[in-house]
Amino acid sequence: MASGIVYALTAAILFGVSTPLAKVLLGTVPPLVLAGLLYAGSGVGLLLLLIVSRGLNPHKSTIALPRHREWLWLGGAILSGGVIAPVALLYGLVASSASSASLMLNLEAVFTAVLAWFLFKENFDRRIALGMLLIVAGGFVLTWSPQGIGAVQSGSLLIAAACLCWALDNNLTRRVSAADPALLAALKGLVAALVNLGLAVSLGYDLPNLATLAGAAVIGFIGYGISLMLFVLALRHLGSARTGAYFSVAPFFGALVALLLPGEVITTQLVGAGLLMATGVWLHLTERHEHLHTHEYGEHAHAHWHDEHHRHAHADDWDGREPHTHSHEHLPLVHSHPHYPDLHHRHPH
Repeated sequence: MASGIVYALTAAILFGVSTPLAKVLLGTVPPLVLAGLLYAGSGVGLLLLLIVSRGLNPHKSTIALPRHREWLWLGGAILSGGVIAPVALLYGLVASSASSASLMLNLEAVFTAVLAWFLFKENFDRRIALGMLLIVAGGFVLTWSPQGIGAVQSGSLLIAAACLCWALDNNLTRRVSAADPALLAALKGLVAALVNLGLAVSLGYDLPNLATLAGAAVIGFIGYGISLMLFVLALRHLGSARTGAYFSVAPFFGALVALLLPGEVITTQLVGAGLLMATGVWLHLTERHEHLHTHEYGEHAHAHWHDEHHRHAHADDWDGREPHTHSHEHLPLVHSHPHYPDLHHRHPH
């Protein structure tokens, strides 16, 4: 569980910092073009990382690929989170301040949890629900204007739509999280880049200069590629709702960086929203879930160590290296220990 938390928090920091940096590039790059460039940096960078990794370690175990119906889940995740969401976010950034936009991104955690709980049947309790309510309250504080509900910024609504698309993406990606995370993130980046850049070219947009291309590629590789790879690992360990909750610290890091940019100021509204959201995140960080549970028989493939959930035998040619990847069986098991709804704990409650 601890490793899952580290994955989620590191992913949050990388993505959070990328948001105000992307806002800077929007001054010279149209949103649709920038969305394509960010995902191009993500997809190409991770593909190169996979190639280099295999070249340096040719004896590494096989890459875990999505199986059967999982390709459909991956396709849906790429469409919602890799094509629609970034375009909505970047158009929303045009009409919003970078600090407000960064904190608005906390709504992704809420939407992720709601879909996980009620559509995908992931377990939750009152503590988790209260934490999410506080994050929602922070979002309302952030988008409120003196003119009332009718005057909510259009940019905020677009950012909220992006959060909903990413929430669907998160829950669909959870269903394929046993596959190699770098491969999943690379595929999403490449497909999203082709679609968004293809649309941009068809609409007559030009690509920016080489320096801007390089900047967008670096931001995309780190803030979208590496961040997404770590996020998939966190989904494997924590489940959708809890990964989303940990990931919701991303906007705080984004807001911190944004305040260093020209024209950004600390406001009472920003501080109030941040305190509400921070309290909600704390409730999630201090959760403990333990009960007697049953593991049914199952078979899948993913990178793993020989922990208490992996007591299987191996062929004679296994060299003893861990972690390693191969198709393996899980025999029925009944026990009790602290756990999250990870890859091996998706049981009913």
